Amino acid sequence: MNMQAGIRTSAAEAALAEAYDQQIGELPGNGEVIAARDRLLTDLKSFGLPTRRVESWHYTDLKALLRAVPPVDPAAAAAMVAPVVAGSTVLSILNGKAQPASAPDGVTVGAFAEALGDGSAAEALVARGSDDAIGRVNGAFVRDGLVVRIAAGTVLAEPLEFQVLQNAGQTHSRSQVSFGAKSAATVVERYETAGDRQGFVSAVTAVTLGDGADVTWIIFQGQGAEDTHLGQISIDLGADARLKLYVINAGGKLVRQEIHVAVVGEGAEFTLRGINLLGGDTHTDVTFTVGHDVPNTASTEVIRNVVFDRARGVFQGQIRVAPDAQKTDAKMSCNTLLLSDEAEFSAKPELEIFADDVQCGHGATVIDIDHTQLFYLMARGIPESKARAMLVNAFVAEIVEELEDEPLVEALEGVIGAWLERHA
Repeated sequence: MNMQAGIRTSAAEAALAEAYDQQIGELPGNGEVIAARDRLLTDLKSFGLPTRRVESWHYTDLKALLRAVPPVDPAAAAAMVAPVVAGSTVLSILNGKAQPASAPDGVTVGAFAEALGDGSAAEALVARGSDDAIGRVNGAFVRDGLVVRIAAGTVLAEPLEFQVLQNAGQTHSRSQVSFGAKSAATVVERYETAGDRQGFVSAVTAVTLGDGADVTWIIFQGQGAEDTHLGQISIDLGADARLKLYVINAGGKLVRQEIHVAVVGEGAEFTLRGINLLGGDTHTDVTFTVGHDVPNTASTEVIRNVVFDRARGVFQGQIRVAPDAQKTDAKMSCNTLLLSDEAEFSAKPELEIFADDVQCGHGATVIDIDHTQLFYLMARGIPESKARAMLVNAFVAEIVEELEDEPLVEALEGVIGAWLERHA
């Protein structure tokens, strides 16, 4: 993040500084952790929230868009909800605090607050880089989260669902999840609000896949209409590991979801599928980086966006191929259905390749509904509004159906269908 000397402090920046002063005496952590928090907050004050002058935030001027930060609400309360897929094991973080829960065999669950208390989390409370506003905010304020370890060889028959629910005020959580060698699991990381008051949420998740692990991970973000959601997930893939990551944004007023992937083991494969459902006057930004650091790895990314009303969307995707990463196969595409003259979507796909024996490509499209297809449906007696909804649903349903898990597909199609019914 570039130094912003001479720029006036915004109301949100002032609110964050004041909130830190009010909370520092009660935030968990030993001396080393508190020192790490202080450094992050000092940097946040010095640099300020990023503006469009910061390249990675060019399309999301956080200083201008984040106009207010609600105060901490000690009385706020949230309760667990039914999981997306019946039978899932639910691990919850309610208003920023991890809740005790039992876990299946081969899975151990702890609280990130314990790592803060004994100081072992101090090394994690550092910014990823000069532009890491999410890491700074979260590291300064985080109170709790989940620490989950799936033992080597463990194959989970039912999904794990991480419910991160909040009611109002500020909620900052951080989780660490590791999958042992040749383990297999499906994880749903779910963010929702339990009330109608404004919330400010930051969430940072670090995921490690051991050699040969096979994981499907779904991030579902359905925050309230006035909420700000700042999310970041960092992933390391070991040799022959397989990760399918699905990101579905269907809520929030101001959303930034960062995805950072390091492919560090030969034979690893990474798949990203994203669906952004944008309406009203919301702003949603998905920023993605994948680094192929070793030979013989693959990644594919497909993002589908549906934009109504005055909504604004952003996708920034960067594929980096290191000099030693020969035989890399990496492809990325971003497809947008723009359904209003006032809606906007910015796509910035990038390739940064330093190896010569690779197959890499990217592309982006922005379209309206195909009027030939619309006419075809209407000619068969389907009302125009329903025909439009059917075409929009088909545009995104293709992504969900790749999951090949019938209960999960049905559940996500229900969520997407309900959103489209409200907006289309």
